[in-house]
Amino acid sequence: MRLILLFCLSLLFASCSQQPENAFVLHNVNGYTLQNDGQLVGFDAIAIKEGIVIEHGSIDYITDRYAEFEQIDGNGKTMLPGLIDAHAHVMGLGVRELDVNVAGIRSLEETLETVRRFAEENPDREWITGRGWNQVLWEENEFPTAADLDAVVPDRPVYLTRVDGHAAWANTRAMEIAGIDRDTPDVQGGVILRDDNGDATGIFVDATMRYIRSEIPERNHQDYELALELALAEMAKYGITSVHDARTNVEEWALYQSFADNGRLTSRIYAMIAGTGDIFDEMAAAGPISSYANDLLALRSVKISSDGALGSRGAALLEDYSDEPGNKGLLFFTQDEMNQMLLKGASNGFQMNIHAIGDAANRQVLDGFEYVQNELGDQSELRHRIEHAQIVALEDIPRFVDLNLIASMQQTHATSDMNMAEDRVGSERIQGAYAWQTFLNQGTVIAAGSDFPVEDVNPFYGLYSAVTRKDHEGMPPGGWYSEHQMSRIEALRSFTLDAAFAAHQEDVIGTLEPGKWADFILIDRDYFDVPASENWQIEVLQTWLAGEKVYERE
Repeated sequence: MRLILLFCLSLLFASCSQQPENAFVLHNVNGYTLQNDGQLVGFDAIAIKEGIVIEHGSIDYITDRYAEFEQIDGNGKTMLPGLIDAHAHVMGLGVRELDVNVAGIRSLEETLETVRRFAEENPDREWITGRGWNQVLWEENEFPTAADLDAVVPDRPVYLTRVDGHAAWANTRAMEIAGIDRDTPDVQGGVILRDDNGDATGIFVDATMRYIRSEIPERNHQDYELALELALAEMAKYGITSVHDARTNVEEWALYQSFADNGRLTSRIYAMIAGTGDIFDEMAAAGPISSYANDLLALRSVKISSDGALGSRGAALLEDYSDEPGNKGLLFFTQDEMNQMLLKGASNGFQMNIHAIGDAANRQVLDGFEYVQNELGDQSELRHRIEHAQIVALEDIPRFVDLNLIASMQQTHATSDMNMAEDRVGSERIQGAYAWQTFLNQGTVIAAGSDFPVEDVNPFYGLYSAVTRKDHEGMPPGGWYSEHQMSRIEALRSFTLDAAFAAHQEDVIGTLEPGKWADFILIDRDYFDVPASENWQIEVLQTWLAGEKVYERE
Protein backbone atom coordinates (compact mmCIF):
# COMPACT_ATOMS: atom_id res chain seq x y z
CA MET A 1 0.00 0.00 0.00
CA ARG A 2 2.82 2.36 0.93
CA LEU A 3 4.58 1.63 -2.39
CA ILE A 4 1.40 2.41 -4.30
CA LEU A 5 1.02 5.71 -2.40
CA LEU A 6 4.64 6.67 -3.13
CA PHE A 7 4.16 5.77 -6.78
CA CYS A 8 1.04 7.96 -7.00
CA LEU A 9 2.82 10.85 -5.28
CA SER A 10 5.74 10.53 -7.70
CA LEU A 11 3.32 10.72 -10.65
CA LEU A 12 1.63 13.76 -9.13
CA PHE A 13 4.97 15.50 -8.57
CA ALA A 14 6.07 14.70 -12.11
CA SER A 15 2.87 16.11 -13.60
CA CYS A 16 3.17 19.27 -11.53
CA SER A 17 6.76 19.83 -12.55
CA GLN A 18 6.06 19.49 -16.26
CA GLN A 19 5.88 22.72 -18.23
CA PRO A 20 2.23 23.40 -19.12
CA GLU A 21 1.44 23.91 -22.78
CA ASN A 22 0.90 27.42 -24.18
CA ALA A 23 2.00 29.04 -20.93
CA PHE A 24 4.84 31.48 -20.42
CA VAL A 25 6.10 34.28 -18.21
CA LEU A 26 7.45 37.37 -19.92
CA HIS A 27 9.72 38.97 -17.34
CA ASN A 28 12.19 41.85 -17.16
CA VAL A 29 9.76 44.22 -18.88
CA ASN A 30 8.83 47.82 -18.19
CA GLY A 31 5.13 47.08 -18.34
CA TYR A 32 2.20 49.48 -18.25
CA THR A 33 -1.51 48.84 -18.38
CA LEU A 34 -4.66 50.66 -17.51
CA GLN A 35 -7.24 48.96 -15.38
CA ASN A 36 -10.94 49.01 -16.19
CA ASP A 37 -11.34 51.87 -13.70
CA GLY A 38 -8.82 53.90 -15.70
CA GLN A 39 -5.94 53.65 -13.21
CA LEU A 40 -2.47 53.17 -14.70
CA VAL A 41 -0.38 50.41 -13.14
CA GLY A 42 3.13 49.18 -13.80
CA PHE A 43 4.60 45.69 -13.65
CA ASP A 44 7.86 43.82 -14.31
CA ALA A 45 6.51 40.43 -15.36
CA ILE A 46 3.33 38.90 -16.73
CA ALA A 47 2.06 35.32 -16.79
CA ILE A 48 0.08 34.16 -19.82
CA LYS A 49 -1.61 30.83 -20.48
CA GLU A 50 -3.52 29.74 -23.58
CA GLY A 51 -3.58 33.31 -24.82
CA ILE A 52 -5.07 34.77 -21.63
CA VAL A 53 -3.43 37.03 -19.05
CA ILE A 54 -3.19 35.14 -15.75
CA GLU A 55 -1.45 37.72 -13.57
CA HIS A 56 1.14 40.48 -13.66
CA GLY A 57 3.37 41.89 -10.94
CA SER A 58 7.00 41.98 -9.80
CA ILE A 59 9.62 39.71 -11.35
CA ASP A 60 10.28 37.77 -8.17
CA TYR A 61 6.60 37.20 -7.43
CA ILE A 62 5.54 36.16 -10.95
CA THR A 63 8.58 34.01 -11.77
CA ASP A 64 8.32 32.18 -8.45
CA ARG A 65 4.56 31.72 -8.62
CA TYR A 66 4.68 30.45 -12.21
CA ALA A 67 8.04 28.74 -12.18
CA GLU A 68 6.72 25.85 -14.29
CA PHE A 69 5.84 28.24 -17.15
CA GLU A 70 8.30 28.92 -19.95
CA GLN A 71 10.39 31.93 -18.94
CA ILE A 72 11.01 34.63 -21.59
CA ASP A 73 13.31 37.61 -20.98
CA GLY A 74 11.85 40.90 -22.18
CA ASN A 75 15.29 42.54 -22.04
CA GLY A 76 13.97 45.55 -20.18
CA LYS A 77 11.75 46.72 -23.05
CA THR A 78 8.59 48.72 -22.49
CA MET A 79 5.36 46.75 -22.76
CA LEU A 80 1.93 48.24 -23.52
CA PRO A 81 -1.47 46.72 -24.26
CA GLY A 82 -2.03 46.15 -27.96
CA LEU A 83 -3.26 49.33 -29.61
CA ILE A 84 -6.78 49.56 -31.03
CA ASP A 85 -7.63 51.70 -34.04
CA ALA A 86 -11.30 52.59 -33.61
CA HIS A 87 -11.86 53.94 -37.12
CA ALA A 88 -10.02 52.66 -40.17
CA HIS A 89 -10.48 51.04 -43.57
CA VAL A 90 -8.71 47.70 -43.62
CA MET A 91 -9.19 46.81 -47.28
CA GLY A 92 -8.55 50.41 -48.29
CA LEU A 93 -5.11 50.14 -46.73
CA GLY A 94 -4.34 46.91 -48.52
CA VAL A 95 -5.70 47.95 -51.90
CA ARG A 96 -3.66 51.15 -51.73
CA GLU A 97 -0.55 48.97 -51.72
CA LEU A 98 -1.67 47.42 -55.01
CA ASP A 99 -2.23 50.78 -56.74
CA VAL A 100 -0.31 54.00 -57.27
CA ASN A 101 0.17 55.69 -53.91
CA VAL A 102 0.49 59.49 -54.07
CA ALA A 103 -0.11 60.21 -50.38
CA GLY A 104 2.03 62.90 -48.79
CA ILE A 105 3.49 64.20 -52.07
CA ARG A 106 3.97 67.93 -51.71
CA SER A 107 3.68 69.11 -55.31
CA LEU A 108 1.42 68.59 -58.30
CA GLU A 109 4.46 68.04 -60.51
CA GLU A 110 5.83 65.20 -58.37
CA THR A 111 2.36 63.66 -58.07
CA LEU A 112 2.03 63.56 -61.84
CA GLU A 113 5.51 62.10 -62.23
CA THR A 114 4.61 59.32 -59.78
CA VAL A 115 1.50 58.52 -61.81
CA ARG A 116 3.50 58.55 -65.06
CA ARG A 117 6.08 56.13 -63.66
CA PHE A 118 3.41 53.78 -62.32
CA ALA A 119 1.65 53.71 -65.69
CA GLU A 120 4.94 53.05 -67.47
CA GLU A 121 5.80 50.20 -65.08
CA ASN A 122 2.33 48.65 -65.44
CA PRO A 123 1.67 48.65 -69.19
CA ASP A 124 -0.94 45.89 -68.97
CA ARG A 125 -3.22 47.66 -66.47
CA GLU A 126 -6.47 48.66 -68.15
CA TRP A 127 -7.10 51.42 -65.59
CA ILE A 128 -4.57 53.40 -63.56
CA THR A 129 -6.08 53.73 -60.09
CA GLY A 130 -4.71 55.06 -56.84
CA ARG A 131 -5.18 57.23 -53.81
CA GLY A 132 -3.69 59.92 -51.61
CA TRP A 133 -3.45 63.25 -53.47
CA ASN A 134 -4.01 66.36 -51.39
CA GLN A 135 -4.02 69.72 -53.13
CA VAL A 136 -3.64 71.55 -49.81
CA LEU A 137 -0.03 70.31 -49.66
CA TRP A 138 0.79 71.79 -53.06
CA GLU A 139 2.01 75.32 -53.72
CA GLU A 140 -0.97 75.89 -56.02
CA ASN A 141 -3.44 74.85 -53.28
CA GLU A 142 -6.02 74.35 -56.02
CA PHE A 143 -7.85 71.29 -57.32
CA PRO A 144 -6.02 69.63 -60.24
CA THR A 145 -7.67 68.96 -63.59
CA ALA A 146 -8.15 66.19 -66.11
CA ALA A 147 -5.75 68.03 -68.40
CA ASP A 148 -2.99 67.61 -65.81
CA LEU A 149 -3.42 63.83 -65.91
CA ASP A 150 -3.82 63.79 -69.69
CA ALA A 151 -0.30 65.19 -69.97
CA VAL A 152 1.19 62.05 -68.38
CA VAL A 153 -1.38 59.33 -69.20
CA PRO A 154 -3.45 60.30 -72.25
CA ASP A 155 -4.31 56.84 -73.59
CA ARG A 156 -5.69 54.97 -70.56
CA PRO A 157 -8.31 55.94 -67.96
CA VAL A 158 -6.94 57.31 -64.68
CA TYR A 159 -8.95 57.56 -61.45
CA LEU A 160 -7.27 58.79 -58.26
CA THR A 161 -9.09 59.17 -54.96
CA ARG A 162 -8.24 62.12 -52.72
CA VAL A 163 -6.50 61.32 -49.43
CA ASP A 164 -9.78 61.59 -47.48
CA GLY A 165 -11.69 59.37 -49.91
CA HIS A 166 -14.28 62.10 -50.53
CA ALA A 167 -13.20 63.35 -53.94
CA ALA A 168 -11.72 61.82 -57.07
CA TRP A 169 -9.54 63.10 -59.90
CA ALA A 170 -10.06 61.63 -63.36
CA ASN A 171 -8.47 62.14 -66.75
CA THR A 172 -10.34 62.79 -69.98
CA ARG A 173 -10.29 59.12 -71.06
CA ALA A 174 -11.96 58.05 -67.81
CA MET A 175 -14.65 60.71 -68.23
CA GLU A 176 -15.27 59.63 -71.82
CA ILE A 177 -15.77 56.01 -70.73
CA ALA A 178 -18.25 57.17 -68.08
CA GLY A 179 -20.09 59.41 -70.55
CA ILE A 180 -19.48 62.60 -68.59
CA ASP A 181 -20.58 65.74 -70.43
CA ARG A 182 -22.16 69.13 -69.72
CA ASP A 183 -25.53 67.47 -69.17
CA THR A 184 -24.34 65.01 -66.54
CA PRO A 185 -26.20 66.10 -63.39
CA ASP A 186 -24.95 66.57 -59.86
CA VAL A 187 -26.63 64.27 -57.35
CA GLN A 188 -27.78 64.43 -53.75
CA GLY A 189 -24.60 64.56 -51.69
CA GLY A 190 -22.25 65.12 -54.59
CA VAL A 191 -21.03 67.67 -57.12
CA ILE A 192 -18.98 67.70 -60.31
CA LEU A 193 -16.57 70.62 -60.41
CA ARG A 194 -16.95 72.54 -63.68
CA ASP A 195 -15.11 75.29 -65.51
CA ASP A 196 -16.61 78.57 -66.73
CA ASN A 197 -17.98 76.82 -69.82
CA GLY A 198 -19.79 74.21 -67.75
CA ASP A 199 -17.41 71.38 -68.65
CA ALA A 200 -16.27 68.91 -66.00
CA THR A 201 -12.77 69.75 -64.76
CA GLY A 202 -11.98 66.18 -63.71
CA ILE A 203 -12.83 66.53 -59.99
CA PHE A 204 -15.79 64.59 -58.64
CA VAL A 205 -16.84 65.22 -55.03
CA ASP A 206 -18.49 62.53 -52.90
CA ALA A 207 -21.62 60.98 -54.46
CA THR A 208 -20.66 61.93 -58.03
CA MET A 209 -17.54 59.76 -57.72
CA ARG A 210 -19.73 56.78 -58.53
CA TYR A 211 -20.13 57.93 -62.14
CA ILE A 212 -16.59 56.86 -62.93
CA ARG A 213 -15.98 54.35 -60.15
CA SER A 214 -18.79 52.18 -61.52
CA GLU A 215 -16.86 51.79 -64.79
CA ILE A 216 -13.69 50.43 -63.17
CA PRO A 217 -13.36 46.64 -63.57
CA GLU A 218 -13.88 44.61 -60.41
CA ARG A 219 -10.81 43.15 -58.74
CA ASN A 220 -10.60 39.40 -58.37
CA HIS A 221 -10.55 37.36 -55.17
CA GLN A 222 -6.79 36.93 -55.28
CA ASP A 223 -6.34 40.70 -55.37
CA TYR A 224 -8.44 41.15 -52.26
CA GLU A 225 -6.73 38.28 -50.45
CA LEU A 226 -3.34 39.85 -51.14
CA ALA A 227 -4.66 43.26 -50.08
CA LEU A 228 -5.81 41.85 -46.74
CA GLU A 229 -2.43 40.18 -46.19
CA LEU A 230 -0.67 43.48 -46.85
CA ALA A 231 -3.00 45.40 -44.54
CA LEU A 232 -2.59 42.92 -41.70
CA ALA A 233 1.19 43.02 -42.05
CA GLU A 234 1.16 46.82 -41.83
CA MET A 235 -1.07 46.80 -38.75
CA ALA A 236 1.07 44.24 -36.96
CA LYS A 237 4.21 46.23 -37.78
CA TYR A 238 2.80 49.24 -35.94
CA GLY A 239 1.33 47.44 -32.94
CA ILE A 240 -2.35 47.41 -33.90
CA THR A 241 -3.97 44.31 -32.43
CA SER A 242 -7.57 45.34 -33.07
CA VAL A 243 -9.24 47.58 -35.66
CA HIS A 244 -12.76 48.88 -36.19
CA ASP A 245 -13.39 48.53 -39.93
CA ALA A 246 -15.57 51.43 -41.07
CA ARG A 247 -17.86 50.00 -43.81
CA THR A 248 -17.56 46.27 -44.39
CA ASN A 249 -19.42 44.55 -47.23
CA VAL A 250 -20.51 40.96 -47.72
CA GLU A 251 -17.41 39.84 -49.60
CA GLU A 252 -15.02 41.47 -47.12
CA TRP A 253 -16.76 39.87 -44.15
CA ALA A 254 -16.50 36.46 -45.81
CA LEU A 255 -12.78 37.08 -46.42
CA TYR A 256 -12.24 38.07 -42.78
CA GLN A 257 -14.01 34.90 -41.64
CA SER A 258 -11.89 32.78 -43.96
CA PHE A 259 -8.69 34.29 -42.59
CA ALA A 260 -9.90 33.78 -39.01
CA ASP A 261 -10.86 30.16 -39.69
CA ASN A 262 -7.46 29.42 -41.20
CA GLY A 263 -5.27 31.12 -38.59
CA ARG A 264 -4.28 33.98 -40.88
CA LEU A 265 -5.96 36.87 -39.06
CA THR A 266 -3.28 38.72 -37.07
CA SER A 267 -5.54 41.52 -35.83
CA ARG A 268 -9.01 41.51 -34.37
CA ILE A 269 -11.59 43.20 -36.61
CA TYR A 270 -14.72 44.90 -35.32
CA ALA A 271 -16.70 45.29 -38.53
CA MET A 272 -19.24 47.98 -39.32
CA ILE A 273 -21.83 46.96 -41.91
CA ALA A 274 -21.86 49.30 -44.92
CA GLY A 275 -25.17 51.13 -44.52
CA THR A 276 -28.72 49.95 -43.88
CA GLY A 277 -29.66 48.92 -47.42
CA ASP A 278 -29.38 45.57 -49.17
CA ILE A 279 -25.95 44.85 -47.69
CA PHE A 280 -27.36 45.31 -44.18
CA ASP A 281 -30.36 43.10 -44.96
CA GLU A 282 -28.03 40.26 -45.94
CA MET A 283 -25.33 40.70 -43.29
CA ALA A 284 -27.69 41.42 -40.39
CA ALA A 285 -30.06 38.54 -41.12
CA ALA A 286 -28.68 36.49 -38.22
CA GLY A 287 -28.63 39.47 -35.87
CA PRO A 288 -25.59 41.10 -34.23
CA ILE A 289 -22.52 38.85 -33.87
CA SER A 290 -20.69 39.76 -30.67
CA SER A 291 -17.86 37.28 -31.10
CA TYR A 292 -16.57 35.02 -33.85
CA ALA A 293 -13.48 32.81 -33.58
CA ASN A 294 -12.55 33.68 -29.98
CA ASP A 295 -13.18 37.42 -30.32
CA LEU A 296 -11.16 37.75 -33.53
CA LEU A 297 -14.22 39.13 -35.30
CA ALA A 298 -17.42 40.92 -34.37
CA LEU A 299 -20.31 42.20 -36.49
CA ARG A 300 -22.64 44.32 -34.41
CA SER A 301 -22.44 47.85 -35.82
CA VAL A 302 -23.36 49.87 -38.91
CA LYS A 303 -21.49 52.70 -40.65
CA ILE A 304 -23.31 55.51 -42.48
CA SER A 305 -21.81 58.75 -43.80
CA SER A 306 -23.77 61.97 -43.42
CA ASP A 307 -21.45 64.35 -45.28
CA GLY A 308 -18.11 64.72 -47.04
CA ALA A 309 -14.73 65.99 -45.87
CA LEU A 310 -13.33 69.38 -44.93
CA GLY A 311 -10.39 69.31 -47.34
CA SER A 312 -12.65 68.91 -50.38
CA ARG A 313 -15.23 71.35 -48.93
CA GLY A 314 -17.78 68.56 -48.88
CA ALA A 315 -18.29 68.64 -45.11
CA ALA A 316 -21.77 70.04 -44.43
CA LEU A 317 -21.72 73.36 -42.56
CA LEU A 318 -24.53 75.37 -40.98
CA GLU A 319 -23.15 78.52 -42.63
CA ASP A 320 -21.01 79.11 -45.71
CA TYR A 321 -17.39 78.09 -45.88
CA SER A 322 -15.28 81.03 -44.75
CA ASP A 323 -13.00 80.57 -47.76
CA GLU A 324 -15.77 79.87 -50.29
CA PRO A 325 -18.91 81.98 -49.83
CA GLY A 326 -22.01 80.35 -51.27
CA ASN A 327 -20.86 76.83 -50.43
CA LYS A 328 -22.17 75.04 -47.34
CA GLY A 329 -20.91 71.59 -48.32
CA LEU A 330 -22.99 68.47 -48.85
CA LEU A 331 -25.46 66.52 -46.75
CA PHE A 332 -25.87 63.03 -48.16
CA PHE A 333 -29.39 62.48 -46.82
CA THR A 334 -32.47 64.37 -45.73
CA GLN A 335 -33.28 64.43 -42.03
CA ASP A 336 -36.08 61.91 -42.48
CA GLU A 337 -33.81 59.56 -44.43
CA MET A 338 -31.19 59.76 -41.68
CA ASN A 339 -33.83 59.16 -39.01
CA GLN A 340 -35.16 56.06 -40.72
CA MET A 341 -31.71 54.54 -41.30
CA LEU A 342 -30.78 55.05 -37.66
CA LEU A 343 -34.10 53.60 -36.56
CA LYS A 344 -33.72 50.53 -38.78
CA GLY A 345 -30.28 49.68 -37.47
CA ALA A 346 -30.97 50.40 -33.82
CA SER A 347 -34.30 48.57 -33.77
CA ASN A 348 -32.43 45.48 -34.98
CA GLY A 349 -29.96 45.77 -32.08
CA PHE A 350 -27.03 47.27 -33.98
CA GLN A 351 -24.74 50.02 -32.79
CA MET A 352 -24.96 52.93 -35.25
CA ASN A 353 -21.67 54.65 -36.13
CA ILE A 354 -22.25 57.75 -38.23
CA HIS A 355 -19.60 59.77 -40.08
CA ALA A 356 -20.14 63.49 -39.44
CA ILE A 357 -17.48 66.10 -40.19
CA GLY A 358 -19.24 69.46 -40.47
CA ASP A 359 -21.41 71.15 -37.84
CA ALA A 360 -24.54 70.74 -40.00
CA ALA A 361 -23.87 67.03 -40.40
CA ASN A 362 -23.21 66.57 -36.68
CA ARG A 363 -26.47 68.37 -35.89
CA GLN A 364 -28.39 66.21 -38.35
CA VAL A 365 -26.97 63.05 -36.76
CA LEU A 366 -27.64 64.31 -33.23
CA ASP A 367 -31.22 65.10 -34.21
CA GLY A 368 -31.45 61.61 -35.71
CA PHE A 369 -30.26 59.93 -32.53
CA GLU A 370 -32.74 62.03 -30.54
CA TYR A 371 -35.49 60.79 -32.85
CA VAL A 372 -34.42 57.18 -32.27
CA GLN A 373 -34.33 57.70 -28.52
CA ASN A 374 -37.85 59.12 -28.61
CA GLU A 375 -39.01 56.14 -30.67
CA LEU A 376 -37.18 53.30 -28.91
CA GLY A 377 -36.25 54.64 -25.50
CA ASP A 378 -32.83 54.69 -23.84
CA GLN A 379 -30.08 53.68 -26.27
CA SER A 380 -27.10 53.65 -23.91
CA GLU A 381 -26.78 49.86 -24.10
CA LEU A 382 -26.00 50.02 -27.85
CA ARG A 383 -23.28 52.67 -27.38
CA HIS A 384 -24.00 54.58 -30.58
CA ARG A 385 -21.13 56.64 -31.99
CA ILE A 386 -20.47 59.69 -34.11
CA GLU A 387 -17.41 59.07 -36.26
CA HIS A 388 -15.05 62.06 -36.50
CA ALA A 389 -17.25 64.62 -34.67
CA GLN A 390 -14.85 67.06 -36.24
CA ILE A 391 -16.62 70.44 -36.42
CA VAL A 392 -19.41 70.61 -33.84
CA ALA A 393 -21.40 73.70 -32.86
CA LEU A 394 -20.52 74.48 -29.24
CA GLU A 395 -24.16 74.29 -28.19
CA ASP A 396 -24.40 70.78 -29.67
CA ILE A 397 -21.45 69.22 -27.82
CA PRO A 398 -23.43 68.62 -24.55
CA ARG A 399 -25.96 66.61 -26.57
CA PHE A 400 -23.37 63.81 -26.78
CA VAL A 401 -23.95 63.33 -23.04
CA ASP A 402 -27.71 63.68 -23.26
CA LEU A 403 -27.85 61.00 -25.96
CA ASN A 404 -25.16 58.69 -24.47
CA LEU A 405 -22.97 58.95 -27.57
CA ILE A 406 -19.33 58.01 -28.03
CA ALA A 407 -17.10 60.45 -29.93
CA SER A 408 -14.94 58.37 -32.30
CA MET A 409 -12.20 60.88 -33.16
CA GLN A 410 -8.89 60.70 -35.00
CA GLN A 411 -6.19 62.87 -33.42
CA THR A 412 -4.01 63.06 -36.53
CA HIS A 413 -6.88 64.76 -38.35
CA ALA A 414 -6.25 67.84 -36.22
CA THR A 415 -2.56 68.09 -37.03
CA SER A 416 -3.13 67.23 -40.70
CA ASP A 417 -5.97 69.75 -41.05
CA MET A 418 -4.49 72.62 -39.08
CA ASN A 419 -3.00 74.06 -42.27
CA MET A 420 -6.48 74.69 -43.68
CA ALA A 421 -9.19 74.05 -41.05
CA GLU A 422 -9.47 77.60 -39.76
CA ASP A 423 -9.45 78.92 -43.34
CA ARG A 424 -12.47 76.69 -43.99
CA VAL A 425 -14.55 77.52 -40.91
CA GLY A 426 -13.18 80.75 -39.42
CA SER A 427 -12.12 81.74 -35.92
CA GLU A 428 -15.50 81.20 -34.21
CA ARG A 429 -16.50 77.77 -35.50
CA ILE A 430 -12.98 76.46 -34.93
CA GLN A 431 -13.72 76.60 -31.18
CA GLY A 432 -15.87 73.49 -31.60
CA ALA A 433 -13.38 71.72 -33.85
CA TYR A 434 -11.13 68.82 -32.75
CA ALA A 435 -12.28 69.80 -29.25
CA TRP A 436 -11.00 66.79 -27.33
CA GLN A 437 -10.91 68.31 -23.88
CA THR A 438 -14.39 69.79 -24.21
CA PHE A 439 -15.66 66.26 -24.82
CA LEU A 440 -13.54 64.66 -22.10
CA ASN A 441 -14.44 67.27 -19.51
CA GLN A 442 -18.14 66.52 -19.93
CA GLY A 443 -17.51 62.78 -19.56
CA THR A 444 -17.82 61.74 -23.20
CA VAL A 445 -15.77 58.67 -24.14
CA ILE A 446 -13.32 59.31 -26.99
CA ALA A 447 -12.39 56.27 -29.04
CA ALA A 448 -9.24 57.04 -30.99
CA GLY A 449 -8.29 55.96 -34.47
CA SER A 450 -6.41 57.01 -37.57
CA ASP A 451 -8.92 56.63 -40.44
CA PHE A 452 -6.14 54.90 -42.36
CA PRO A 453 -5.39 55.05 -45.26
CA VAL A 454 -6.63 58.65 -45.00
CA GLU A 455 -3.92 59.12 -42.36
CA ASP A 456 -0.85 57.03 -41.64
CA VAL A 457 -1.50 53.61 -40.12
CA ASN A 458 1.05 54.23 -37.31
CA PRO A 459 -0.94 54.79 -34.06
CA PHE A 460 2.04 56.47 -32.40
CA TYR A 461 1.45 59.38 -34.78
CA GLY A 462 -2.00 59.68 -33.22
CA LEU A 463 -0.66 59.40 -29.68
CA TYR A 464 1.85 62.15 -30.48
CA SER A 465 -0.80 64.42 -32.04
CA ALA A 466 -3.08 63.87 -29.06
CA VAL A 467 -0.46 64.97 -26.55
CA THR A 468 1.27 67.78 -28.49
CA ARG A 469 -1.12 69.00 -31.24
CA LYS A 470 2.02 69.65 -33.31
CA ASP A 471 3.38 68.34 -36.59
CA HIS A 472 6.52 66.20 -36.68
CA GLU A 473 8.69 69.32 -36.97
CA GLY A 474 7.30 70.51 -33.62
CA MET A 475 5.10 73.22 -35.11
CA PRO A 476 3.37 75.29 -34.03
CA PRO A 477 5.31 76.04 -30.83
CA GLY A 478 3.08 75.24 -27.88
CA GLY A 479 0.65 73.27 -30.02
CA TRP A 480 -2.36 74.18 -32.16
CA TYR A 481 -5.19 75.18 -29.81
CA SER A 482 -3.18 73.54 -27.07
CA GLU A 483 -6.01 73.74 -24.51
CA HIS A 484 -7.29 70.53 -26.11
CA GLN A 485 -4.09 68.54 -25.68
CA MET A 486 -4.56 65.17 -23.99
CA SER A 487 -2.40 63.81 -21.22
CA ARG A 488 -0.39 60.72 -22.10
CA ILE A 489 -2.74 58.57 -20.03
CA GLU A 490 -5.81 60.05 -21.74
CA ALA A 491 -4.25 59.45 -25.14
CA LEU A 492 -3.28 55.85 -24.37
CA ARG A 493 -6.71 55.20 -22.90
CA SER A 494 -8.36 56.44 -26.11
CA PHE A 495 -6.32 53.90 -28.12
CA THR A 496 -6.90 51.01 -25.70
CA LEU A 497 -9.58 50.82 -23.01
CA ASP A 498 -11.97 53.39 -24.47
CA ALA A 499 -11.57 52.05 -28.00
CA ALA A 500 -12.42 48.61 -26.60
CA PHE A 501 -15.45 50.09 -24.79
CA ALA A 502 -16.60 51.60 -28.08
CA ALA A 503 -16.73 48.04 -29.46
CA HIS A 504 -18.42 46.46 -26.40
CA GLN A 505 -15.13 44.62 -25.81
CA GLU A 506 -13.69 46.20 -22.67
CA ASP A 507 -14.10 42.92 -20.76
CA VAL A 508 -11.88 40.97 -23.17
CA ILE A 509 -9.30 43.43 -24.59
CA GLY A 510 -8.02 46.97 -24.06
CA THR A 511 -5.97 46.31 -20.92
CA LEU A 512 -3.67 43.56 -19.64
CA GLU A 513 -5.82 42.64 -16.67
CA PRO A 514 -6.21 38.99 -15.64
CA GLY A 515 -8.80 37.16 -17.72
CA LYS A 516 -8.36 39.27 -20.84
CA TRP A 517 -6.66 38.28 -24.07
CA ALA A 518 -2.89 38.73 -24.01
CA ASP A 519 -2.73 41.31 -26.79
CA PHE A 520 0.39 43.43 -26.22
CA ILE A 521 3.38 45.13 -27.80
CA LEU A 522 7.01 45.70 -26.90
CA ILE A 523 8.40 49.09 -27.96
CA ASP A 524 11.85 50.62 -28.19
CA ARG A 525 11.43 53.38 -25.62
CA ASP A 526 9.29 54.33 -22.62
CA TYR A 527 6.12 56.06 -23.87
CA PHE A 528 5.62 57.73 -20.49
CA ASP A 529 9.22 58.76 -19.88
CA VAL A 530 10.68 60.04 -23.15
CA PRO A 531 10.01 63.65 -24.18
CA ALA A 532 6.61 64.03 -25.81
CA SER A 533 8.39 65.22 -28.95
CA GLU A 534 9.71 61.67 -29.42
CA ASN A 535 6.41 59.82 -29.14
CA TRP A 536 5.85 59.71 -32.89
CA GLN A 537 9.28 58.11 -33.32
CA ILE A 538 8.51 55.12 -31.08
CA GLU A 539 9.03 51.85 -32.94
CA VAL A 540 7.31 48.55 -32.26
CA LEU A 541 9.72 45.67 -31.61
CA GLN A 542 7.15 42.89 -31.17
CA THR A 543 3.38 42.53 -31.53
CA TRP A 544 1.51 39.70 -29.78
CA LEU A 545 -2.10 38.63 -30.30
CA ALA A 546 -3.65 36.23 -27.78
CA GLY A 547 -0.21 35.22 -26.55
CA GLU A 548 1.13 34.53 -30.06
CA LYS A 549 3.85 36.66 -31.60
CA VAL A 550 2.58 38.03 -34.93
CA TYR A 551 5.37 40.52 -35.65
CA GLU A 552 8.99 41.03 -34.71
CA ARG A 553 11.16 43.80 -36.07
CA GLU A 554 14.25 42.51 -37.84
